[in-house]
Amino acid sequence: MTMRKSRFFALGILAALAVCLVLVLDGCGKTEKTSHKSGDKFDVIDEAYEVITNNAVYNLKDNDLVEGALRGMADVIGDPYSTYLTKEEAASHKESLAGERVGIGAEITRTNGKFVIVSPVKGSPSEKAGLLPYDELVQIDGDRLEGETLKEVVQKIRGEQGTTVKLVVYRPESGKHVELDIERDVIPVHTVTTNMIEERGKKIGYIGLTMFGEDSAKEWQAATDLLLDEGAEALIVDVRGNPGGYLHAVGNIAGSLLPEDTVFAYMEDVKGQLTPLVTEKPKELNFNPKLQSLPIVLIQDKGSASASEVLSGALQDLGRGFIVGTTSFGKGTVQETMKLSNGGEVKLSTHKWLTPKERWIHTEGVASDLEVKQNRLFSEHLRVIAEVYKEDQFNDDIAYAQRLLTSLGYKTAREDGFFDIETKAAVVEFMSDEDQVSVGEMDSAFFQTLKASAEAYRNDTKNDEQLSMSVGYLHHKLSGK
Repeated sequence: MTMRKSRFFALGILAALAVCLVLVLDGCGKTEKTSHKSGDKFDVIDEAYEVITNNAVYNLKDNDLVEGALRGMADVIGDPYSTYLTKEEAASHKESLAGERVGIGAEITRTNGKFVIVSPVKGSPSEKAGLLPYDELVQIDGDRLEGETLKEVVQKIRGEQGTTVKLVVYRPESGKHVELDIERDVIPVHTVTTNMIEERGKKIGYIGLTMFGEDSAKEWQAATDLLLDEGAEALIVDVRGNPGGYLHAVGNIAGSLLPEDTVFAYMEDVKGQLTPLVTEKPKELNFNPKLQSLPIVLIQDKGSASASEVLSGALQDLGRGFIVGTTSFGKGTVQETMKLSNGGEVKLSTHKWLTPKERWIHTEGVASDLEVKQNRLFSEHLRVIAEVYKEDQFNDDIAYAQRLLTSLGYKTAREDGFFDIETKAAVVEFMSDEDQVSVGEMDSAFFQTLKASAEAYRNDTKNDEQLSMSVGYLHHKLSGK
């Protein structure tokens, strides 16, 4: 069997119009051949194939057993990032992160038959609908996921712009199942956003990175040039919810902040041999040298994975940046995809990646230098509810309202979904503060007002504790206090 290898830094699958590969490492171009002799351990596979095809009462499609055996060999490894891809899946897997895509915009990893959300892409339909990292897909449009392949899951999620897919996910944090209606849309192509924050006479440039795409380094250059031209004295790099992307993109961005020939990560093979990854000046880019002296704060959360962790780990280990937020996702392995003669591919974890201080952050993540948690409103899915609830009733919708009221500063005494007298008082007080009359019921007017108030809270950057702490830290540093 001939296999052509190309190395990948894969953190998951982007559930958009098609599956997309992320965190690519340049191909190594090796060719190998494998064979086995008759009478060895592979004979039992041929034997099982013959037994099943000749005696099974069920109708089997061509190559079903072969595909199943290949997938089973990958699954038995127990590694969520090692998998078998059919010819069709492999073709989808190679689609670039660049260009327009229609879908829901979420990174998914397959773990022994389970499909777990790594992170929704910022600004995507998934994020807007309330999909969260670690959510486990249970149903798609009413069909329970039991033994589906990656291809089948993608086909269920895939659809035309403007259509809706109904997902049921299991949320480990709450131990509950959550229903989400997500309208498919164009996934944001631009991966870099920018803004200037002026705080007490200091100018701090803000750059948000939604993922490390094909053109992210070019967008980064344009954004940093603009901020420096406007007088930025420091930078905030926001990778919250960033699921990763191309390694060359994060390498270029890290290189703009670090001296040339600096080791920003290591690759470790199965024998424990380390290969340093060093920054180099890209031919097609021309970063402003001032970037290497600007104070840097990086904001991350549990949705920051893979390439995001390469950047945060490098900045932290090299003392080049200060990390604010919560511990990152923890994805520290590198995958290679190997072509098979049937057109499929095996994607296999073959390397670890380590930080400059040779730390392996797999499953542990990169810890922040300053732990700052957000108000729950920033992760709560805001939804439209048309039901009416009164005192002494019990329902998950009531629990949802109690959580929002508590997060907005109203005392409800409980959040278990039981509509008690304290909850009624909180409803009346909230509606009064919003200049609306209420008899203490949770009706459509209440839920609409509650949703609008929560959205206004989240849209006010003053309520972003992680951002506020980052600005405060940089102002303190710039002031020399």
